[in-house]
Amino acid sequence: MSFKDMKKQSSLGSLTSKLVKEVEKMNNNGGGNGDDRLWKPEMDKSGNGYAVIRFLPAPEGEDLPWVKVFSHAFQGPGGWYIENSLTTIGKNDPIGELNRELWNSGNDADKETVRKQKRKLSFYANIYVVKDPANPQNEGGVFLYKFGKKIFDKIMEAMQPEFEDETPINPFDFWQGANFKLKLKKVAGYWNYDSSEFGAQGPLLDDDDALEGIWKQEHSLAAFTAPDQFKSYDDLKKRLDLVLGKTSTRKAVEEETEYDNYAKVESNRASEEQVLEKLEQSYQQSKAEVTDTSSSTDDEEDPMSYFAKLAES
Repeated sequence: MSFKDMKKQSSLGSLTSKLVKEVEKMNNNGGGNGDDRLWKPEMDKSGNGYAVIRFLPAPEGEDLPWVKVFSHAFQGPGGWYIENSLTTIGKNDPIGELNRELWNSGNDADKETVRKQKRKLSFYANIYVVKDPANPQNEGGVFLYKFGKKIFDKIMEAMQPEFEDETPINPFDFWQGANFKLKLKKVAGYWNYDSSEFGAQGPLLDDDDALEGIWKQEHSLAAFTAPDQFKSYDDLKKRLDLVLGKTSTRKAVEEETEYDNYAKVESNRASEEQVLEKLEQSYQQSKAEVTDTSSSTDDEEDPMSYFAKLAES
């Protein structure tokens, strides 16, 4: 789609219906760390955070302005399991198969195990940072933003309002979209976004040339579901067996010990977000050899908050 076509579809409102249909299809199917491209909100000393961002249209050559990724993160007798789930790309995943078996056993202990190792849902989108009091240098920049189901639900509420007197908007539209006021606070130890909301509908900028320049700065979203982002079924199974204590090697044990000790030290002296970044980055770089559950077990927590909480344990 060209930039001119994008503006034409904006005036017709056709992009909004297209995105709504895609979400419905996505729901029916069930189905980057240490990266300076990623923007993250920050809390102040009072435990609150605030920023204004604008969700951007799909990058050039791609159809959707977001991408969803399922992952797993839990600790077992043999160490940590932090991996992308093959269910993201419609394939069978060893954790998904195990969790289904455990959930259907009817045993309460098995169901609790499933809850601990259920898959986490994350979304990625391109954003334009309008206001970032914690990091003013980010303002006017284009970044990737990783967020969870809570914020995605707010996007869907904007596209499909609950009441008749509310006008549907496409939050990803340059001209007919709206800025998103991200309001962050901590509730029961987790980051909470309930107070976040979209502002008034209107163009991001009044200069189409500037908007096109922003569009061309966007990052690929399709890259998050590229084959190199996922290990093979067999490699994931080996990793899973090791984490669950079914197999063990001296090298793997040494790596897990180093990894666990590192996590404990870092959780005592670094911020939640720093711990998350280092845990995931360190683990993904590990060379040790070494999910699709029912909808009742899918996690609805914000993934960043979940990992941050995990790092504190």
